[in-house]
Amino acid sequence: MKLYNTVDKEVLKQQMRENSESRITLSFYQYYHIGNPVVFRHYIYYHWSEVGVLGRIYVSKEGVNAQISVPEQQFEAFKAKLSNVTFLEAVRLNIAIEDDGKSFFKLKIKVKDKIVADGLDDSSFDVTDKGIHLTAESFNEITANPDTIVVDMRNHYESEVGHFEKAICPDVDTFRESLPIVADMLKGKKDQPIVMYCTGGIRCEKASAYLKHNGFNDVYQLEGGIIEYTRQVRNQGLPNKFKGKNFVFDERLGERINHEVISQCHQCEAPSDHHNNCVNSACHLLLIQCKACAERYGNCCSQVCYEYTQLPEETQVELRKGVFINAQSYKKGRTSPFLENTELVEKVKALYAELKG
Repeated sequence: MKLYNTVDKEVLKQQMRENSESRITLSFYQYYHIGNPVVFRHYIYYHWSEVGVLGRIYVSKEGVNAQISVPEQQFEAFKAKLSNVTFLEAVRLNIAIEDDGKSFFKLKIKVKDKIVADGLDDSSFDVTDKGIHLTAESFNEITANPDTIVVDMRNHYESEVGHFEKAICPDVDTFRESLPIVADMLKGKKDQPIVMYCTGGIRCEKASAYLKHNGFNDVYQLEGGIIEYTRQVRNQGLPNKFKGKNFVFDERLGERINHEVISQCHQCEAPSDHHNNCVNSACHLLLIQCKACAERYGNCCSQVCYEYTQLPEETQVELRKGVFINAQSYKKGRTSPFLENTELVEKVKALYAELKG
């Protein structure tokens, strides 16, 4: 059995769109010392492929971080396979709140230095000295205190479409950037209650320990993140303090927590919280785009990108040679390297004008 996918991603995406199989999207993480991450990676690829797992999994010497989908009829079999791995036997599974079964189209397992890119030197502080875990009920109680500071540990494109009431939302592109910025923002408030949250809880595991290491005395973290909070709120009939939509890193790009739309289309500023990646293969900028603008620009982030997609494929390939395509292009309302290339933009405009006659 092959331990890597070799089928073209566009073929796999089309297969997923046409597949009516019911699937369950979920995420989980577990910090644990893994002696040989490569061997472990091959082991779980082999065994989880057997039950149809798709998704993105990071394995490192410090543990596992997984965002996956599983066929509904194989869910119990998958949980049995999890139980075969001692440190995953009782792991908490964060089941998606809003799921169309089309979240992932292939299984990709990568060996990384860390399961979350935090930029921290773990040997410089006690990573096990974490903040106090909060349930949804206790989160609501402690955040009702006017002295409590709520901190969103996600990136700006995540918090833009949804966040908790009163939350501080750092304007950062990556988790690595947010840690020193948050510590600086909270200067002079080391004795106030600090409550941190993220999507599923993993970023707060290190972030809360980092704050405690930096002298903050009363640190908490939302256990299971926004996903588990939403589940508990709905199951227990609690007030929901989350506003808007929860951004997720899969084909869905979001799951609705409530019906409130708190963001705007980046092109026309109409109310919208629908994320879209520019279909220009040399751009792929992530933006919030309403349906009207998606139709107007052909699912592109700009008129130039639209014009580029109308050119013959061989012309597109020739034009994008040497163009740096930013894999970290999750930048709200910020231009991509493609659009910043003035010479290339002018070429596209001229070729499109020629095409249109």
